Amino acid sequence: MSIAPPPTPLPPPTPWKLKHLLGLEELSIQEITAILDTAESFGEVSKRSRKKVPALQGRIVFNLFFENSTRTRTSFSLAAKRLSADTQDFTASVSSLSKGETFIDTAKNIEAMGADVMVVRHPTPGAPHLLARHVSSSIINAGDGAHEHPTQGLLDLLTIRKKKKKIEGLTVGLVGDISHSRVARSNIWGLTKLGAHVILCGPPTLVPKCLEKLGCEVAHRLDDVMHRLDVVNVLRIQFERAAGGQFPSVAEYSHFYGMTQARIDMARSDLLLLAPGPINRGVELTPEVADGPNSAILEQVTNGLAVRMAVLHLLSGKFDQKPSEMGL
Repeated sequence: MSIAPPPTPLPPPTPWKLKHLLGLEELSIQEITAILDTAESFGEVSKRSRKKVPALQGRIVFNLFFENSTRTRTSFSLAAKRLSADTQDFTASVSSLSKGETFIDTAKNIEAMGADVMVVRHPTPGAPHLLARHVSSSIINAGDGAHEHPTQGLLDLLTIRKKKKKIEGLTVGLVGDISHSRVARSNIWGLTKLGAHVILCGPPTLVPKCLEKLGCEVAHRLDDVMHRLDVVNVLRIQFERAAGGQFPSVAEYSHFYGMTQARIDMARSDLLLLAPGPINRGVELTPEVADGPNSAILEQVTNGLAVRMAVLHLLSGKFDQKPSEMGL
């Protein structure tokens, strides 16, 4: 009788070596998993009476937002404060940019003030990548045009993992304007790397067949795929798309792609509903669905804070220090 050899031990976790978070496309499975694991720990910390830890004490985090934002900007500010960092918001409309100063020169001046981390949102794809080549501070992409929104993708992944206990093997639907969505791109990269099957659904003008090259399935009839989904992530429709003729009207879009209770009833009973927000009630989803038992929209907001704490913590170089060891 032969004796089976002992299993090969798993290699130790790869130390976190990244200086920036620019997108999920360039992250490995191990790096994505490290962020999610760290975020889970910070989620537990946030439930305690003492929520503030000294992980980034003495560090300065600048929020450089060249587009309007409520959730992301507030979430990053609170995450930095929870880690005891000093924070400063930058408003482009009242800065020297209005006097002709270049984007890079503005960032270099902020770095000269002692910025350790710059959280950057910009309407131009690749803007955070450009800054990462010109400054020594760590750069976190908070959304660059229609390219990526990595922390939104990460918080969606964390929400799915916590609610479904896994990501590998799930079928996840992304519904809406995929062509112009940075949230969709970050979700696609993260989900496919972690082993989910992704279905992209929306009008042909907003979900072209060429997106299959990203390793996804493309569908144009939501009712045909609802029964297959474990998770559905409903993206915000931008009303200017209707004005541009990419679909006939908001009412028609809502009729064919809106998440109604009737569509929820077509799906599996444990369907998980996500929406990155801000949501247009009555357009992408009805109020009873948004507030219903399948919805994890508010949990996404909570998980977003934990993810952004994790990213700031890991970029600080303290990947080997657990949140529970930070003076709690």
